[in-house]
Amino acid sequence: MRFSDAIAEIAIDNGQIANMKITSILAALFLLTALSACTYDREGPPEYHYQEFKTRAPTGRKVYVCHAYGCKMQTPVKFGPEQMSQLAALMKKIKKADTPHEERRAIAYAIAWAETYAGKITGTSGDRAGMEFGGPGDPTQQDCVDEATNTTSYMLMLERAGLLKHHTVGRPFSKGNVLVGGVSQWPHWGAVLWEKKTNRKWVVDSWIYKNGVNPAVIEADKWYIEDLYNLPSSQT
Repeated sequence: MRFSDAIAEIAIDNGQIANMKITSILAALFLLTALSACTYDREGPPEYHYQEFKTRAPTGRKVYVCHAYGCKMQTPVKFGPEQMSQLAALMKKIKKADTPHEERRAIAYAIAWAETYAGKITGTSGDRAGMEFGGPGDPTQQDCVDEATNTTSYMLMLERAGLLKHHTVGRPFSKGNVLVGGVSQWPHWGAVLWEKKTNRKWVVDSWIYKNGVNPAVIEADKWYIEDLYNLPSSQT
């Protein structure tokens, strides 16, 4: 279920959710049965996500950046040797120790850096936090499907470059139950990291903040428990 297909009339600006028009609620009623489950786990490798949403997986150091909501647009962005060296140096600088926690911190900074770099090429540098009324179809804006897909692509690029030691990249998944929480519990997608040693699942959520801000990194069981008003803070 894509946000852009179901709630084009929802606006979230810097974490504040705007009122949803009654007409949008009525139009979305037919979707309630499909949204009754709370967690939409997806098994299999991350490549299945690209097949599911008809998007292109990264090839080598080329990432196909999703934007305009629901991956309606996909713009290729190549990370050359210079960019990869800068990402490696950034991650090395951020890590205070050789631990899974510090690697997750470094990944968050790398995602923000990659977003900033890609934003200049795709025109999404001005991507604002959350969703907005005019977001769907706007090539400068991204919804949670775009963000989860792009974050997964960036992390796969880091993994394939040998920059991840304690984690592997998983398949994005979503949470949400409109039957319980209404508008504030619409399905929300996040990218996934699996911690090798403990097999713990972590969500990397860059949708909450504007382009170039560190995503939140939080255990999947603790992510999106209440509603869209109460999402985690940016990883620092």
